[in-house]
Amino acid sequence: MDSYDIVIIGAGASGLQLAVALGEDPYFQNHTIALLEKNGNKSNDRTWCFWEKGAGAFDNFTYRQWDTIRLAGPGLDRSESLGDYRYKMIRAIDFYRAMDTRLEHCTNIHRIECAVEKVEEFDAEVRITTDGRILQAKKVFTSVFFDPDSAAILPYAGEGHRHPLLLQHFLGWVIRTEDAVFDPTVPTFMDFDLPQLGNTRFMYVLPFSENEALVEYTLFSAELLKRDAYEAGLKDYLKEKMGIADYEILEEETGCIPMTVSDFSAHNSPRIYHIGVAGGWAKPSTGYTFYRISQWVPRIVEALKANKPLPTPPKNRFWYYDRLLLDVLHRDNHMGAELFTGMFKKLSAELIMKFLGEESNLGEEWRVINSCPYGPFIRALLKSMVN
Repeated sequence: MDSYDIVIIGAGASGLQLAVALGEDPYFQNHTIALLEKNGNKSNDRTWCFWEKGAGAFDNFTYRQWDTIRLAGPGLDRSESLGDYRYKMIRAIDFYRAMDTRLEHCTNIHRIECAVEKVEEFDAEVRITTDGRILQAKKVFTSVFFDPDSAAILPYAGEGHRHPLLLQHFLGWVIRTEDAVFDPTVPTFMDFDLPQLGNTRFMYVLPFSENEALVEYTLFSAELLKRDAYEAGLKDYLKEKMGIADYEILEEETGCIPMTVSDFSAHNSPRIYHIGVAGGWAKPSTGYTFYRISQWVPRIVEALKANKPLPTPPKNRFWYYDRLLLDVLHRDNHMGAELFTGMFKKLSAELIMKFLGEESNLGEEWRVINSCPYGPFIRALLKSMVN
């Protein structure tokens, strides 16, 4: 049985960033660390986006970045500067290659391609059963839940379903057209000008050139759709809204991200710590995760070095803002278009990004709150006080 100080399960955004951080920190050079990945032959299976001010740690492999975004919906269609922010996109394949290159120089990281079947915690160790071997570790970081009694999404609800659970789910196509139909300088952040059908539905368009873009049909709702419903939404938008009838689908991505303020740390234990989406690192009200991973990983590394308890997402004022929004959308799922377009009509895109990125001050947050309809949020506030 192979033994390690640390085992990281999953080589996605969170697992790779954590592995690189531990591998490059001199403090861990004498630690044995295993990175378990189910499939080492990674493809360009997804994109990650985020916003930040100025240059950042991922600029060397950022595929595109924009200083302007477009918002559209009932009574709204405008493009607006992000001020000091830049909206950045990373392709998965570029991220994987960059992380692989850095890990090649980390002699304390042992990469193992395997499928993890079971994770068991004992007093002095964690035992990981894979399809080819059994490993033991002092500490495990995992981006996957290994609870045989839970369906894939159920662990995210947690706490006896005290908090609302919505899903951000989507199907996206990277398409190429014969004609020049896209403005490569302006991505569509949210376009609600499409049938809502009782949910919060919008299109998300990231243009790479005049004839190539990622077009994504996205929902915030409690239930997933059947595959043909996502495809119908994409086809209808491309044909009816953008006038695109002929196009080639180059790549596809799908996803489902939990939107909840539930306490994910309840699934942690003394020797098993969940990371990434499984650790509650996704922003509850938007689903954005990649940039937040880059903020969480250094905190974990410093806690390990100081032999302190590992950090967990705080219940700060932004937690309460997210809780209220999710309460409203859970109760009245069709209100998303009204809420978001209302904010973008009254506030600058820069302020909204600052608020969603949890960088705003109380005065700015009051302006955001004041841009929302009072009734639904007062009802949500009263409900949360009762709970």
